[in-house]
Amino acid sequence: MDKRKYYSSARPEVFALFPTLVDRHLDVGCAAGRFGESLLREGLAKEVWGVEPTLGPCTEASQRLSKVIHGYFDENTPLPDEYFDSITFNDSLEHMPDEITALKVAWKKLKPNGNLIVSLPNIRYIENIKELLIEKDWRYVDAGVLDRTHLRFFTKLSMQRTIIQCGFKIERIEGINSHWWSGWKIYLLRFLFQQHIEDMRWKQFVVVAKKIQ
Repeated sequence: MDKRKYYSSARPEVFALFPTLVDRHLDVGCAAGRFGESLLREGLAKEVWGVEPTLGPCTEASQRLSKVIHGYFDENTPLPDEYFDSITFNDSLEHMPDEITALKVAWKKLKPNGNLIVSLPNIRYIENIKELLIEKDWRYVDAGVLDRTHLRFFTKLSMQRTIIQCGFKIERIEGINSHWWSGWKIYLLRFLFQQHIEDMRWKQFVVVAKKIQ
């Protein structure tokens, strides 16, 4: 994927799962701000903040969002506690050296009963498993499940466990960007092992969770 497209995506598949109307939203890893801009344009949020470590996209985002902070998301990011109704990590959490700390910081910044929406790549995605098991390889690329800048990898189960561990209750989880091979072999595999391989069709999962006290 062209990195310019990577930073400029409005993430409509996540937008469709946004759970409610909010006053204040924070987009962690907001890139060029297209997602937050959509929330503002469609009236789903009255105020959208962003945090973005890459300078070019951060500059673009500052022209679209209510406020943008240039830097990494951690305990030192200048954000008010219990200020936001919702927070998104749109394929940004896997780029962080400590995902637990990032989620706990998000917990502090959310209002009571605030919403957390996290999109994460699925390491069990079928194309990735094919490369690992059949091609016996593990190749990092510029964008995708094995993006060379990813520091953490998640399955559907582990992403839910991680989010629960940080003080959230899972409300919903949805697969996005589906792909399956065609042919009788894959249909046979799905028939025989359905409950064990159905998660492999999704390139990413979006987890919608709620802050609990």
